[in-house]
Amino acid sequence: MKNKSLLLSLVLCLSFTVFISAAYAAGKLTVYPAPKGAAVMNDFTVKIRQSGGQWQETPTYLVKVDKVRAATHYAEKASMAYFDFSGEVEVSVTLNAKKIDSARVRPLSYGIEPKVAGKTLTFKLDKPRNLSVEVNGDIFHNLHLFANPIDSFIPDEKDQNLIYFGAGIHALENGKMYVPSGKTVYVAGGAVLMGQILVENARDVKIMGRGIVDHTVKMGVHVANSKNVTVEGIFCTQCAVGGSDSALIRNVKVISYYGWGDGMNVFASSNVRYDGVFCRNSDDCHTVYATRKNFTGSSKNITMKNATLWADVAHPIQIGTHGNTKNPDVIENLCYTNIDILDHKEQQIDYQGCMSINAGDGNFIRNVTFDNIRVENFRQGQLVNLRVFYNSKYCTSPGRGVENVLFRNVTYNGTRSEMSVIAGYDENRKVKNITFENLIINGVRISDDMPDKPAWYKTGDMARIFIGEHVENVVFK
Repeated sequence: MKNKSLLLSLVLCLSFTVFISAAYAAGKLTVYPAPKGAAVMNDFTVKIRQSGGQWQETPTYLVKVDKVRAATHYAEKASMAYFDFSGEVEVSVTLNAKKIDSARVRPLSYGIEPKVAGKTLTFKLDKPRNLSVEVNGDIFHNLHLFANPIDSFIPDEKDQNLIYFGAGIHALENGKMYVPSGKTVYVAGGAVLMGQILVENARDVKIMGRGIVDHTVKMGVHVANSKNVTVEGIFCTQCAVGGSDSALIRNVKVISYYGWGDGMNVFASSNVRYDGVFCRNSDDCHTVYATRKNFTGSSKNITMKNATLWADVAHPIQIGTHGNTKNPDVIENLCYTNIDILDHKEQQIDYQGCMSINAGDGNFIRNVTFDNIRVENFRQGQLVNLRVFYNSKYCTSPGRGVENVLFRNVTYNGTRSEMSVIAGYDENRKVKNITFENLIINGVRISDDMPDKPAWYKTGDMARIFIGEHVENVVFK
């Protein structure tokens, strides 16, 4: 009996040891050294480790962000670091110059509460995240920390369709690279590609990796008149899609600092998907337009999910301004799901709105859904702006209408939102069928039957949403 008990204990012990070893082995961590000559920062020291493992330092790169004062763009020097992992890791961030008095890790919806001791803060991650680490209230010299999933791509040197950039700095001839059909461009972790990647009149193209496409180059990745294009994992300034069909933009991070520095534009394209992207931009983070910049036609079937948006200027999401007055376009079937909006800063009232649909240039916009959107306390602007308008600065005519827009599970916690606007243009150019379902502002659910609303109030009054003329069927559920 004693021997049986001993054997059972041994089996259980071995099973437990195997389980622990397997669990530990399941976690991976990859840190990429910075190439010699890369633009790096020393504001922060960033280290990562697996549970019980050794700390590994990851380099912090220079990224420029936009701080606008009196309508003038000023570039501020911020930091960016990245690594890959699976399982669980602990992150250590040290502010090298002085003590940390306060700290936060955003998006706030992730519920990451850092522990602070002197100059260092620590926290844990159990899944990939795109984060902003901010100390002492400073959002312009923060750490952009991109915790990627493990990169499973294994380059094959014999693959004639692979264009591979390994660790190091690579200068493109004339600052540009045109990618032919059927090719995969791989920018490895620890690589910095000096120049712009263009996919024009091509199909079946992939741009992948963990490396950096030079952060000083405007329109870092540009997809034009192409089909079946994937951009995944890299860091750059902008990633635009024009005149194209079937594009996937996944886990791409864009940060810009110059004027007109839109992040992820769509022009006259269809079937464009965004997943897990991060945008901090010196203009609109994400736009959907119809005819624009030599791209002609409507836009439809655009989706964005699991994204983080930060507009230092203009809109986090802007839909509809540009189109074709002579041959009017349609923008339709757009869906935004599980998105954190970290900031919105725009003094010009015509260009406000965290979620903005402005139909101009004859555009007709319909079937747009915003679902599970979390808006933090942005600096200046509006929560929503839905208008059929004629902006003479950018348009040649008003749009034709906005119809069937759903805001579901939208939350805003903050004090700086100005009055939102819903307004049509005339009796023939209306905003119609707008539904707010489970809209929560500072903990208050806004609905047509909410108990504190006087019977003679519009429900929009309770949300500081002005519902103007030529608007039909606005419902708050």
